[in-house]
Amino acid sequence: MDSFERQEQRLNAAPERRPRVRKNVTAAIAADICSERYPAGSALPRENDLCDIYGVSRTVIRESLKILESKGLVRGKPRIGTTVCDKDDWNILDQDVLEWMGPYIAEFDILGCILEARRTIEPVAAEYAAERATAQEIADLDRAWRQMRDSGDDPEGFTEADVTFHTVLLSASHNQVFRRLSSAIHAGLKYALHASNVAVDSRDEAIAVHGDLVEALRLRNRTAARDCAHRMLNLAARDLAIAEKAIRQAEKNKT
Repeated sequence: MDSFERQEQRLNAAPERRPRVRKNVTAAIAADICSERYPAGSALPRENDLCDIYGVSRTVIRESLKILESKGLVRGKPRIGTTVCDKDDWNILDQDVLEWMGPYIAEFDILGCILEARRTIEPVAAEYAAERATAQEIADLDRAWRQMRDSGDDPEGFTEADVTFHTVLLSASHNQVFRRLSSAIHAGLKYALHASNVAVDSRDEAIAVHGDLVEALRLRNRTAARDCAHRMLNLAARDLAIAEKAIRQAEKNKT
């Protein structure tokens, strides 16, 4: 068999060895780590084997492993290889990591942690925004709220507008740390909001309280703004509990 035939045979076999074809090999390896195909403490396959599994060159694999190591998912050691790190070592405030964890995020108890973080930050951010938000920022919040209101039965569109609303709210606090946190938890916030948005039959209460918050900011009413944020978070906690129950039930049905 000549080299061309061997290469053709390898290319034809590669898709069967991969669980599915993905465009981004870094995300592909990360997803396999998050799904525990490669559990914490285990060694990743050798470079050559990873090339076969993901259908890319050694250069691509090495670059991907460098990225994963920079984010705390793996650790490489000379003559030992690359080992999957414990989940406690992962940089869960990194947007890429949160996105990779997305489908498995319920297993990491991140949804509850994100809600706790929001309870700490958002009421204060809303209060600051009532005092500091520019007219443009209030207009942007109003636009996001109207998009939520007009999304109808489109949970994806509703979630996108919801994420925009909360991102603008933190930015409108004009607190640099809050702004950075908004960027850091964006992916997790999107997943958490989507989980809660699809768990309920009606989003009317959420739409109403978001509208109340926009009005509180227009009136520069700090107390009302903070109260609206607490009401939003109470709704989020209720809806998230429904979502987590549905996730657990779905997992139980699989077994």
